[in-house]
This record gives sequence, C-alpha cells and structure tokens, in this order.
Amino acid sequence: MTTFGLIACWLCIAAAGAEVPKSLSRSEATAAVDATVKRIADRSRAERAAELKSGVLTVAGARMPIWATQFGPKSKDGTRPLWISMHGGGGAPAQVNDQQWDNQKHLYQPAEGVYVAPRAPSNEWNLWHQAPVDQLFERLIEDLVICERVDPDRVYLMGYSAGGDGVYQLAPRMADRFAAAAMMAGHPNDARPEGLRNLPFAIHVGGTDGAFDRNKVAAQWGVMLDALAQSDPGAYVHQVEVHAGKGHWMDREDASAVPWMAKYTRNARPQKVVWLQDDVTHPRFYWLAVDEPKPGQRIVATRQGQEINIVEAPSALALRILLDDAMLDLDKDVRVTQGGKELFVGRVPRSKAVIERTLQERFDPKSAFTAEVKVVTAATTVVAPAAPATPATPATRAAPAPAAPAASTTR
Repeated sequence: MTTFGLIACWLCIAAAGAEVPKSLSRSEATAAVDATVKRIADRSRAERAAELKSGVLTVAGARMPIWATQFGPKSKDGTRPLWISMHGGGGAPAQVNDQQWDNQKHLYQPAEGVYVAPRAPSNEWNLWHQAPVDQLFERLIEDLVICERVDPDRVYLMGYSAGGDGVYQLAPRMADRFAAAAMMAGHPNDARPEGLRNLPFAIHVGGTDGAFDRNKVAAQWGVMLDALAQSDPGAYVHQVEVHAGKGHWMDREDASAVPWMAKYTRNARPQKVVWLQDDVTHPRFYWLAVDEPKPGQRIVATRQGQEINIVEAPSALALRILLDDAMLDLDKDVRVTQGGKELFVGRVPRSKAVIERTLQERFDPKSAFTAEVKVVTAATTVVAPAAPATPATPATRAAPAPAAPAASTTR
C-alpha cells in the first residue's frame, strides 16, 4: 500500500462514517507514551500498593502470597531490578510447601534489587506452571514497576526443584518479560526451548541428582541449546553447570547463576522472534500479537530495516505486528513479506489507540508500542521441529531440598 493508497483507505473509512485516525509525529508519540504511562500509574498506584501491602496477589480466583526484601542501593536512575525466586516442594502437604517457601526466602542474595519469593497458589506437583501463575507473575511485575520503580528491562526469574520445573516452563512462554532466567535442580517435563532465543538461560543441576533423570535431562537441554545457538549465531545465550558430586541439594554452588543473570538486560525488540505457544497460551510475545492464540502455534518473524518478514506461521492467521520508531522509521514505508509474497507495504500511522491498548494489555513502559500492522498470513506448508525427547511427566516430586541456613532479611 502506497501513501496514496493509505490516504484512500482513510477516505473510505471516513465515507463509511468512522473517524479517520490521526497519525502522530514522532515527538507526539513519545509524549503520548509518557502521558499514558503516567496516567495509568497514577490511577492504579493506590490499589497496587494496597495489594503489595496485603502480601497476597489474587488473579482469576488464584491466591499467591508473596515475601519480599531489598538488596543494595537503587540505580542512578532510581530504578531497581526484580528477582522472582520460586520455591520447591509440590505434590506434598501445604506445610511441606510452606517450609520450602521459607527456605527460598533466604536462598539467594543478589547484589541489588527487589527479591521476591512467592508462595505457589497450589500444592500440586506442577504448582509453578499452571495457568494462573503466568497472570500472577504479570500482575506482580506490574505492581512493582508502578510502586517500587522496578526496571522492566531487569526482571529475573529463578527457581529450585519444583521451582526449577517452573523456570523450564515459564521462561520460554514468558521470555519477553525477563532479562534472564536460571533453572536449579528441576525437570522440564514437556517444555521446549525454542522460545528462549532472546532470553539468556542458565541450568544448574547436581551431577548425582538422578531422580526423574534431572541430571541427564539438564545435559540434554544443554545439547539442544548448543545446537540452537550454533544454527542462530548470537541467539540462545546459555550456561549449563552440572555440579560434580552434588545431589539434589547443591550446597549453594548454584548461586553463581545470580551474578551471571545480572549481566543481562532485556531486549524487548529483538531482530528475530521465535514464538511457540505452550498449553498455557499468551496473546502477545515481544512485537507480535494474535487475537486467538492456540497451543502449539508457532510463529517465526524477523525484522531488518524497514522490512518485516514472516518466516513461519500457521496459514490464514490474523497477526498484529507492533512497531515503534526504535525498531524502524515510521515516517517511511514499511514492508511485510512472507515467502516472497508482499502482505503489506505503506506508511503505518503512529496512534494513541495503539499506545493505550499496548499499555492497558501490559503495563510495561519499556515495551509500549506506537503503531501496528495487521496482516493475514499466507497459506504455507510448514513442518515444526520435533519435540525434544524427555522422560515422561512425573506424577510426584522428589523429596524437597534441605532447608538453607537462615539469612538476615535486612540490607
């Protein structure tokens, strides 16, 4: 669509009685993002602060108690990183999981930031990768961005044992929310690593931790991540540590993952996105969005200069491509292609409506977009990669890790 075509399209909209959208200038769009961020934060701060003070987050009927402390000073810009640390246990009575939660509160000590140890909303074996957890973590991040000036580009995820299971599952499907993730002593079950393309990922496991083949499966994931990184240079940054002579409890050797993660900040607008929907689906991932997400749906897209290329996607999929001037020049034509076919070409207007919607969908000031292109993917024949071979999903967890020595909660 040329500029003339875009104007003609707007005239057709006007003739049909709809309001012609106003295209913002770059400076107007920047100001609109700032104003929308401030308005949403100011309007919701009291409610979010009360929620944090209560110590319990509730989403869709699921309750997640939280415990938090702070380490080190704020950054020069007044922000802090956030560390979300998931406890072990699972498939056990509530008091066992409560003990594991207490253990997790003092297990790691980052040099700076807000450290949050949430209590899982259930006591089942898969307590950290059931559907409400994704929404609860999104709510937690938003609360702390609004109330504690957490930097959304420095949010880190980690977990031990059943918490490690959660990292394996949540990190690929929520990779666009985190700067890095670290899995300690867990099992991936049916998780797959493709969504980790832009998320540095650490794996720590004891060399003799043979329950559910945790040690063997961790090594398998290391091989898979090596292969993915080799085929996609610069992507799939990872660290795999199998701690010799250590069992399920690694005597804190796994804590080396904390400074390793701290080296990284989130890339919210990567050049390439690999989006593989899990059984818990999401409508948005980095700069891609769909209105009808489905389990197993796989989309691969790249951006270079003024061009977006849909490398892989289901046929006839309604896809929204979110844009801003940090990605390309919205004062020039944008081109969207798939398999050599042009799906769109033309100017994409900066819009207050897009700014408002992306921030209402997700209060993430550093991942607000100002424009979007809607396309329908072409009919293609794509064979998705085979799922990684992993042992069957365990029905119960191994014994919980021993309690860590107590640590002071004041910094």
